[in-house]
Amino acid sequence: MSTPSKLASAIALTFVLAPSATIAGQLDYSLYGGVAHSDNINLTAHDPISQTMLIPGVNFTYNQQGEDLQANVIGDVEYRDYLGNRFKDQTQVELASQLNWSVLPDRLDFAVQDYAGIQPLDTLASDAPGNQQQTNVFAVGPIYHFRLGSTVRGQAELRYIDSYAEKTREFNSHRNQGALRFAKILGPTSQLSLNATVQQVDFYNNSDSNYDRNELYVRYVSQLTFFDIDAALGESQINYDRAGARTQSSPLARATLSWRPTESSTFSANVIRQYSDAAQDMMLMPGQSPLANTTGISTGDAVVSSEVYLERSVQLTYALRTERMTFSISPSYRKLGYGNDPTYDQTGRGGNVAIDYRLRPTMTLSAFASGEQLKYHTLSRRDKTVTYGLELADQWTQHWSWRAALTQQRRTSNVPDQGFHETLAYVGIVFKR
Repeated sequence: MSTPSKLASAIALTFVLAPSATIAGQLDYSLYGGVAHSDNINLTAHDPISQTMLIPGVNFTYNQQGEDLQANVIGDVEYRDYLGNRFKDQTQVELASQLNWSVLPDRLDFAVQDYAGIQPLDTLASDAPGNQQQTNVFAVGPIYHFRLGSTVRGQAELRYIDSYAEKTREFNSHRNQGALRFAKILGPTSQLSLNATVQQVDFYNNSDSNYDRNELYVRYVSQLTFFDIDAALGESQINYDRAGARTQSSPLARATLSWRPTESSTFSANVIRQYSDAAQDMMLMPGQSPLANTTGISTGDAVVSSEVYLERSVQLTYALRTERMTFSISPSYRKLGYGNDPTYDQTGRGGNVAIDYRLRPTMTLSAFASGEQLKYHTLSRRDKTVTYGLELADQWTQHWSWRAALTQQRRTSNVPDQGFHETLAYVGIVFKR
């Protein structure tokens, strides 16, 4: 099933099963169209191809927080017409959707989630048009709520999860997942929970990679006026017994900290140590909301395969918002260790910085830069990628705006012919509902 049809099926399934829910959410959308020109669209060290693209698209958000139905959907559908006919035209979809129907209030819910995006065929190659594929992860299942006293709440979950990649067939899988959670309410702003999850993963085209994932952890959540914390600590296990491989286990740790010393500034930190895989990495963790939507679709950096890896990462962020300016800086570190095939074992260090400055009430000038130094240990390969640029946007009227951007992208590598340099110019208009 294609990505758009899976999204339509997910929404239709929820609405058909929820005849008593009132569909009265907030739908917003933007229609955009633009022209982009790249002096190296194939991102190669030699023989670059100069190419102009026509890029129409629509992005949309839908939010409903009703008594029976809660929904949070963010999506972007974009068509890329390569005017030089050197590449095949593409339709790309990016989506993060979460829908929850309260079948029996405070007792039984039914959840539907769908996540779509663009990922590389070969993560070692550049993000050229021929190295992109559509991916989708779809999850559906019931949630049963119960109480064990006035301050202890329980929750049992079942999920069926399907993952799909347009071209990398060994990624395609179905998963059966169950979870049992007990939460102790510590006060009006905090709670402590015990969580156990089991997951059985079966790949359609690669049964030797089938495995079971088991996790047991405690989670503490606190939301205060100036400080938030969401931390989990426990143990996770990957069992390959059904495929004749060894069992792997590791401590599990996740923490998100946020400190707001003033109304205009925020410090945050995100620390992770966990087993993950490409499909899980494409989904949001429970309780997260879809990310804010932006005009345009970008390619991710996941290794689209059936491999499980141990992820260790740290990301720090400082954000400042004033009347005329927003600024953010975010250094990061990540290390991925693959259990069965160490080919893509990697360590990355980098970060990004962005600043928006309002020149006048309707016009904003933006500058941005990001960089990462990525080392593949088994391959003895080191890549350094830097992207930076400027953007100018002007709001003509309440509904119409235009934007123009100039972006530079550079990669250097110790592997011959793997570096490149690209200059990309874009100009377009947006109609916002």
